[in-house]
Amino acid sequence: MAKGYKAPKIKSPMGTMQQIQQLQEQLAAAQAKLTEETVTGTAGGGAVKITLTGDQRCRAVEIDQALLADSDVEMLQDLILTAINQAQEAAQKLAAERLGPLAGGIPGLF
Repeated sequence: MAKGYKAPKIKSPMGTMQQIQQLQEQLAAAQAKLTEETVTGTAGGGAVKITLTGDQRCRAVEIDQALLADSDVEMLQDLILTAINQAQEAAQKLAAERLGPLAGGIPGLF
């Protein structure tokens, strides 16, 4: 063998399986916590608020009463879409923050 060569250490399959099991448990715990955390997307200066959980389930929709008085359905629809999209982006970012470190840099996971 070449001088200074160090053979790679062979890991035991049991140790690797334990690490995988621990990672699965940590991921499950983080995913469960995401169902409890919420994010809010707003539009129209806060006239429309959409609250989602970290796993992107809608928890609440709030619409300011003043918007209904104007009877501008198209504007209300646009505001709702904007708030939903904003809340979804925030929920995806939250999930990436919570689950990303557990992924250990696995490409394409988050």
